[in-house]
Amino acid sequence: MSGIAGKVVAITGASSGIGEATARLLAERGALVSLGARRTERLDAVAGELRDKGASVITGRVDVTRRADMDAFVARTVEGFGRIDVLVGNAGIARIGPMADLDVDGWTAMIDVNLRGVLNGVAAAMPAFRRQGRGHFVTTVSTAGLKITPTMAVYGGVKNAVRTVLEGLRQESTDGVIRTTAVSPGYVRTELADSIDDPAVRELTRRTMAEFAIAPEAVARTIAFAVEQPDDVEIGEIVVRPTRQG
Repeated sequence: MSGIAGKVVAITGASSGIGEATARLLAERGALVSLGARRTERLDAVAGELRDKGASVITGRVDVTRRADMDAFVARTVEGFGRIDVLVGNAGIARIGPMADLDVDGWTAMIDVNLRGVLNGVAAAMPAFRRQGRGHFVTTVSTAGLKITPTMAVYGGVKNAVRTVLEGLRQESTDGVIRTTAVSPGYVRTELADSIDDPAVRELTRRTMAEFAIAPEAVARTIAFAVEQPDDVEIGEIVVRPTRQG
């Protein structure tokens, strides 16, 4: 199967930012979308707008740190649409700040959401992908793992762990059934800064985003490019960042 029209795409973190933009773009191009997030009120509003435009959409509350939630999300997608072709693992948080602050709770939260959440998605969707004979994991990573910078040591480390997991899965999946794509955005205008506890770092991140960050729609187009490839083509990794980002 190539193209986007008719594909069943499940998206986590779909209530705002990159996830929302991806849902809108793929639905516009004819995908059947299953949207998951913790903020169901916002999620339902997005779904309502898409349905008004003729899109096929189902939604559900999903906390990616809970394996049962991810299992139910995939099951709901398969029940509603008959299959699942793509899982876009987009949910993520950024609890960044100097390591000397010893924000152990923040480190743990990033491991739980950004890494464990991806693993829960793999565990939930892999059996369905194998039964179908095909499936595609598209996962939001980050340029923070490509260029290590102060205040982002743990965040970048967790994102690099995700990158490693995806590359390992790719090498284990050369039978043509499973495809993996790691999408590494740079600064994007999203609500990610809201999850930063350190006031100075949060304000700096917001200023940087306001100054030169790209729109989430740019990342959505990148994801669409990976999704629309035929089954024998795998886009392993894509980096998309502002031209002004160092």
